Amino acid sequence: MRNDEYRGNSATEKMISLHHSHNPKPNQCTSLAVQRVGAPLPLVWSILRRFDQPHAYKKLVKKCTILGGGGVGSVREVALVSGMPGRMSRERLDRLDEENHVMIYTVIEGDQRLENYQSTTTVHEAEDGGSGAVVIESYVVDVPEGNTEEETRIFADTVLGCHLRYLAYLSEKLA
Repeated sequence: MRNDEYRGNSATEKMISLHHSHNPKPNQCTSLAVQRVGAPLPLVWSILRRFDQPHAYKKLVKKCTILGGGGVGSVREVALVSGMPGRMSRERLDRLDEENHVMIYTVIEGDQRLENYQSTTTVHEAEDGGSGAVVIESYVVDVPEGNTEEETRIFADTVLGCHLRYLAYLSEKLA
């Protein structure tokens, strides 16, 4: 599902209005991606909700070490694959809502380009007559000095799109 295809889908529009409205500061940008997944919501959520295992569907993550019990407030140290701008990211789990399928995390430290990156991910049932789920991920992030909002958004959207497409592929393969 392309980002412009969610219009008219009331469940997707509702999730966006409830969870994906960001108020960026002047030096920040924001965007969102919508990914249709041909797999049941419980399966998709079981992969996505694992804060301690982002490498399960984020192919740009080499490994992850969790600091804390894995619940809200826990921090993970993520090692990035070579070739990425940066080697590590330290991220804090801010919210994990099992009932409403919402996860929010913030990058709190690292040498990658996404400073003060905060991600909100939600999953809901597809309602267009088909089976499956819809994953929505949005973010707000600082625009690095020397970059434009557009350059920052293109970079972040590219990484986000890779992750969501692989999540869809993996979920559909497991279904």
